[in-house]
Amino acid sequence: NGDRGPYAVYTWEEVQKHSRRGDQWVVVERKVYNVSEWVKRHPGGRRVIGHYAGEDATEAFTAFHPDQRLVRKFLKPLLVGELAPSESSEDHKKNAAIVEDFRALKEQLEAKGLFRTNPLFFVLHLGHVLLLEALSLALLWNWGSGWINTILCILLLATAQSQAGWLQHDFGHLSVFKSSRWDHLVHKFVIGHLKGASANWWNHRHFQHHAKPNVISKDPDVNMLKLLVLGNVEPVEYGIKKLKHMPYNHQHKYFFLIGPPLLIPVYFNIHILQTMYIQRDWVDFAWYLTYYARYFSCYVPYYGFLGSIVLLTIVRFLESHWFVWVTQMNHIPMEIDHEQHDEWLTMQLKATCNVEQSFFNDWFSGHLNFQIEHHLFPTMPRHNYVHAAPMVRELCEKHGVQYQVKGLWEAWCDIVRSLRTSGKLWLDAYLHK
Repeated sequence: NGDRGPYAVYTWEEVQKHSRRGDQWVVVERKVYNVSEWVKRHPGGRRVIGHYAGEDATEAFTAFHPDQRLVRKFLKPLLVGELAPSESSEDHKKNAAIVEDFRALKEQLEAKGLFRTNPLFFVLHLGHVLLLEALSLALLWNWGSGWINTILCILLLATAQSQAGWLQHDFGHLSVFKSSRWDHLVHKFVIGHLKGASANWWNHRHFQHHAKPNVISKDPDVNMLKLLVLGNVEPVEYGIKKLKHMPYNHQHKYFFLIGPPLLIPVYFNIHILQTMYIQRDWVDFAWYLTYYARYFSCYVPYYGFLGSIVLLTIVRFLESHWFVWVTQMNHIPMEIDHEQHDEWLTMQLKATCNVEQSFFNDWFSGHLNFQIEHHLFPTMPRHNYVHAAPMVRELCEKHGVQYQVKGLWEAWCDIVRSLRTSGKLWLDAYLHK
């Protein structure tokens, strides 16, 4: 009954029926939209909207889109009606007080100017990435490609790649420029030309993770391709079904072999090419090629073609360790479960913890030591997380939501601990349930 015109009224029960692929409705600020066709054109990817089909998407909608006026233009033609006056604004027994307080907090942070960028921060950040790349070439130019120089080059390039990774993340989230068009353009330059990856591949994957962090079958970051079982729920389900794709009770050991070393050089590499090909994304492919053209023209004269490939593989291998330990420390040890329909604040805090602030931790993790603030406000420039954190913590205390902060080493140990715990849960269920 989507043809009742824009003045139709619906109950939550009616909206919830439209949650299948090809028939998707979402609710934003009590208005009901039919996004079934629009998902194919959504710049953030089709899946991220699909994860909210049949649900209230107000909090996610406001978190992801910095320019509300612009996106509302696209929403208007999709309107099919609104919620009946008798229906509450929140679906699935969400806590209206938490939703309201969180909205008020965001307004406070906006009033304090915490969503405004300090351009110098990002200029210096890009500068230090380019400097590291240039230094590596300067070493070869001046002192040739001996062993010591090669090792120094690898370290410089791995650092440049990791730091460019944190920088592309800022542009991908539209957290730098006033105009998101500029964010998108510079994102393509940083992830495409400086890193040899694809902007759309990253965004379409990463926004799903932000929309439903640690939600099984919605967050791609907890889909471990049956190689690992995570959290307290999935291992037991695997065990009961007698699924043993891997010896999961040893996963805290083999994680060191298949996780940190292989994610970027193997899995991401294949996935990026596959995604660009399937989506026929020739723009991102062109950017991707400019990275390899530049890399080979710079390094083939010193190492030859095969040597350059080996060099790059070692750089990716090191970068991959850096990336995995930093990105997993905030999420893997946290709650991982099926869809619970929590408020934005509760959902993000269940799935996320912080790591202590220090100059090194900020730099090393690209400010993802403030993962909680980043998840609550993905469009906030990262140099402002530290100012938002005390107010976020206060709100969490008020509502009894756990706000966890750890040391860097402790956070890394917790990854391995939680893998061990999940493995034991699996084994117990596999043998006895």
